[in-house]
Amino acid sequence: MKIRKAKINDLESIMRMYNSCVKGMLNNNITQWDESYPNTDIIKTDIVNKTYFIAEIKKEIVGGINIDNIQDKAYSSISWKDTSEKFLVVHRLAVKSSMWNCNIGKQLMVFAEEFAIKKNLNSIRLDTYSGNPKGIKFYIRLGYVELGAINLKPDKNEYYCFEKILQ
Repeated sequence: MKIRKAKINDLESIMRMYNSCVKGMLNNNITQWDESYPNTDIIKTDIVNKTYFIAEIKKEIVGGINIDNIQDKAYSSISWKDTSEKFLVVHRLAVKSSMWNCNIGKQLMVFAEEFAIKKNLNSIRLDTYSGNPKGIKFYIRLGYVELGAINLKPDKNEYYCFEKILQ
């Protein structure tokens, strides 16, 4: 598997990967995402901002992740352990549903952690939907600690915020 920065001409394949992931989530009664999010405009902005990375196997996009230092305003209500302001935020981690349980998500998260360490950052922050037990277990298994809950969307339950101190 290869992880690289996404290019604009990857957009259509990235969206196919998201559509697969969302369909798999909905089939597992996980309603974190739907046909309106993540959408083409958001992913295109991530690519233009050079913060979106893809996982490829034999030139097929099987996963993706956005990593930047932009956090939702609601994150300010969380008592983060890392108060240095030297953190990255993970957004929109996804894997093609047929590739679940192949460690692609884990490899993307390890990539994000190594990326943060290379940039001399101290931690990674992220959130996942309270109705996503697979996501919650995944982040805990990777050493992330749940620090509280926020409300991001009026029609959804709360999202749990996680943090991992890297150095």
